[in-house]
Amino acid sequence: MKEKQISNAVIRRLPRYRRFLKELHRKGVEKISSKDLSKLIGYTASQIRQDLNNFGGFGQQGYGYSVANLHDEISGILGLDKDYKMVIVGYGRLGQAIASYISNNEPKFHIVGIFDVKQIIEDVEFKDAQIMTCGSLADFARKEKVDIAVITVPTEKAQLVADTAVRAGVKGIWNLTAVDLDLPDNVVVENVHMSDSLHALAYYMQKQEQ
Repeated sequence: MKEKQISNAVIRRLPRYRRFLKELHRKGVEKISSKDLSKLIGYTASQIRQDLNNFGGFGQQGYGYSVANLHDEISGILGLDKDYKMVIVGYGRLGQAIASYISNNEPKFHIVGIFDVKQIIEDVEFKDAQIMTCGSLADFARKEKVDIAVITVPTEKAQLVADTAVRAGVKGIWNLTAVDLDLPDNVVVENVHMSDSLHALAYYMQKQEQ
């Protein structure tokens, strides 16, 4: 049976659903309707039902959704029912902030290596991660079977670092630099341009003033 093609827009909404469901579960909420979920998230109830129906629906007429079950189902859809090995390449302030966030908030993502130039990493310690210079990236990623490389290096070095990681077998790149990367189709790249979000914020602030 041919797998149904899910739009990127739907996939982008799933983490938001999961985040709200996680908070509801923490508060002891056991079930919720699409209408009540709509009030919390900001999407229409119809949109929520359509999105979830892409994966089977998960709700019951007159009952709504089990918060715990729906959270777990979405986690599985997103691939968060397994663990991932990660490396951070570029350990300036952004790299440090990202490493701290992942370590404290994302238990399925394990930072096993941190890479930068010698003068930056010579005094660094980070939990169970090995601290190395960038020249060791390829051998380490290959040996440890790293799944994801987080790239926070200067823009001009981003493509070189990504190419090195991909040649070593890394299949996922979380790119936090200001450049879009050119990589093979079998490598998944998530480009996170913070300036895009900041500029969108400025636009909406401007619209509010009109």
